[in-house]
Amino acid sequence: MEANDLKRLDYRIEGLDCAEEVAALRKTVGALPGISRLDFDVLNAKMRVELDPEVTTEQDIHSAVRRAGLRAFPWRPICDSAVCPVEESAWRKHGRLVMCAASGALILVAIVIQALYTGDVISSLWPAADISLHTIPLAPLLIYAAAILTGIWYVAPKAWLSLRNLRPDMNLLMVIAVAGAAFIGQWLEAATVTFLFALALMLESWSVDRARRAISALMELTPPTARCIGADGVIEVKQVEQVGPGTVVEVRPGERVPLDGVVARGTTSINQAPITGESAPVPKAIGDEVYAGTINNEGAFEFEVTKAAHDTTLARIIRLVEDAQSRRAPSEQWVEKFARYYTPAVVALAVLVAIIPPLAFGALWVPWFYQALVILVIACPCALVIATPVSIVAGLTSAAHAGVLIKGGAFLEAPAHLRVVALDKTGTLTYGQPEVQQIVPLNEHTTAELLARAAALETHSAHPLAMAIVQRAEAEGVEPLHAEEFHAIEGKGAEAIINGRPFWIGSHRFMHEKGCETPQFHNMALQLEGAGHTVVAVGNDRHVCGLISVSDGVRDQAYEAIRKLKEAGIDRVVMLTGDHEQTAQVVADQTGVNEYRANLLPEDKVAAVEKLVEKHGQVAMVGDGVNDAPAMAVATMGIAMGAVGTDAAIETADIALMSDDLMKLPWLVRHSRATLTTIKQNIWFALAVKTVFMVLAVSGLATLWMAIAADTGVSLLVIFNSLRLLRRRAN
Repeated sequence: MEANDLKRLDYRIEGLDCAEEVAALRKTVGALPGISRLDFDVLNAKMRVELDPEVTTEQDIHSAVRRAGLRAFPWRPICDSAVCPVEESAWRKHGRLVMCAASGALILVAIVIQALYTGDVISSLWPAADISLHTIPLAPLLIYAAAILTGIWYVAPKAWLSLRNLRPDMNLLMVIAVAGAAFIGQWLEAATVTFLFALALMLESWSVDRARRAISALMELTPPTARCIGADGVIEVKQVEQVGPGTVVEVRPGERVPLDGVVARGTTSINQAPITGESAPVPKAIGDEVYAGTINNEGAFEFEVTKAAHDTTLARIIRLVEDAQSRRAPSEQWVEKFARYYTPAVVALAVLVAIIPPLAFGALWVPWFYQALVILVIACPCALVIATPVSIVAGLTSAAHAGVLIKGGAFLEAPAHLRVVALDKTGTLTYGQPEVQQIVPLNEHTTAELLARAAALETHSAHPLAMAIVQRAEAEGVEPLHAEEFHAIEGKGAEAIINGRPFWIGSHRFMHEKGCETPQFHNMALQLEGAGHTVVAVGNDRHVCGLISVSDGVRDQAYEAIRKLKEAGIDRVVMLTGDHEQTAQVVADQTGVNEYRANLLPEDKVAAVEKLVEKHGQVAMVGDGVNDAPAMAVATMGIAMGAVGTDAAIETADIALMSDDLMKLPWLVRHSRATLTTIKQNIWFALAVKTVFMVLAVSGLATLWMAIAADTGVSLLVIFNSLRLLRRRAN
């Protein structure tokens, strides 16, 4: 069926916290007819389904989720936190903590009672070396059993589901290990394992919540109410959801802007760091855009709302950051595939450890059965599975706070592998707006006279060069003279009468056609054009009054940004432009790019990027996200510059820089590599620790409490290592 006929549904899945639940849901929900796509965000317990509503109903989805042993609730995108779309009871919020604490307390009580029975605290903590000879009084045994029951309360249902579906997971491994330890009389270790496992799950949940709260902080940037000004001037405070486009809103000093809009009255400066990552406040005057979540610094102002609350730039950023988590990175996909084979393989290893020594070498059954239980405990893959998405969400959120919007884990990792960066010139390496560079008065005219006549002739034109001259006159405080009988000459210039005398303005070629060019003027024009400037000549019926050169200025940070890109390991930086050769050469020299290609049409840029990809592999195309969209599409990844206010850029680019700061490019490459390094550290550290303890178990040297302590420690260390990415900010 057509993609437009598909229905997209988002659910919060109660109990979704690891890859095992994802596998179960793929088996039940994914098997339904009419399902075209199924994505999961484990960190936020979120499932996204694309389906044919004529084939599969929402009730079918709920039934399939229940068959996986879980429950589904509709996802609400805006709530008190990013991950609490349904109201939870006190028990749901704190039950895990209560049961974990009860398990730990019961263990302490059992140890004390056992010590009173035996009169020996040491033997209560460290049983006999031959565990087959170990005995325990009935009273502490029952209390240990209660400690096991409370510690395993949240694990047992998932273990049963895993067993019923013949899909071994960490919960089943843990229950088997605990049951086996109790069976051979190791009640203290069995209870300790359940307590430590419950504690590990609780701490992991707390750690992951920290990453979730980082996304929630984006939502908290927007104030809940807006101070609306009615037609009669009366101010009424409304919820932002109730404020529509066209409403006039007042913002006082120190307040956050509640919605997107355009300044209608007053001037101020605004801290746009929450959206763009810019450190310096941005001046705002009548006609300038303001964005929800930014902070008004000093002056009170009024603005007219242009977008509803659900459609502001900040709201779109939040949605895209949330959606990005479901677009899995290559490393995340690798870990999931690895875990699919890893867990059954470890179960097989545990069985071999339990039976081969006794059968082949006549060893005692109980000690080797115990070591097999140790292997099951240390084998839990959750540290591997959860650490990667935590790294991804931390990296995505940190980038969003820095004003770099990344559309998914795959695009977060991609900059780490880049070899070539191609940049559009106009609007990327340059400001995209022509500016007057030099004013050369001739024949005894002054600069003010030349500007006054040029502005008089250009006031009637909407050409970018004309606008640049008029703006320079305004900046210099020069009042344009009155021009009469204005006449535009297409492709050349314009003519008019000023103070009763005919004047003209136009290109170097127009000056030549007027017969006013001398060798001196010609050499001056060539010198300016050689510097990459466009020459505008002004003259009257007797002579040339002067020359004005206009060019698109190179961004102040362009050279430094390209230098840092090279330092970050980018092999080549290539500039692509439709401008002529001389202008391209000048900009290339000023910015330090490795090479440039000039006189390119849009299709030529596409061909140039295709050749770069063919030759170098990993290539990023940086542009404005609209004009350069075809070239961005054929590159490995497209990066949009200055996406604030450009809806198309936010929607189409793989990565959007929310300001025009070129320094975000080298930061992006370094941030991507830091994220990838963190993921690799997590994976290899987890595998190394598990390998060491499996070797110890096979050698008969490991204990259950050592295994669970190691597994818990690994899980927490890799999570906290991932959360370090939240502290990365753009320089």
